[in-house]
Amino acid sequence: MLDPKQLDDLVQRLASAMPKGIQVLQEDINRSLRASLESALARLDLVTREEFDVQSAVLARTRAKLAVLETRVAEMERGLAGQRAHTD
Repeated sequence: MLDPKQLDDLVQRLASAMPKGIQVLQEDINRSLRASLESALARLDLVTREEFDVQSAVLARTRAKLAVLETRVAEMERGLAGQRAHTD
């Protein structure tokens, strides 16, 4: 999720993009925008970059293990096929 500083920056940029007549109410607008953004972001079920990186690393390790296991299974299958060929 966005850290508070990033959220404040986003709120400021959105508020400054509003028409001049509305900017008079900037403090109220900032509070409302911030609350709306926090609510919307909370519903998105976002993860932090750190959590994403951890899960990416777990996935990479899992893929590497899977590749090793696939190779071992293929070798075992070839071994079984060879044994069947000798017994036939």
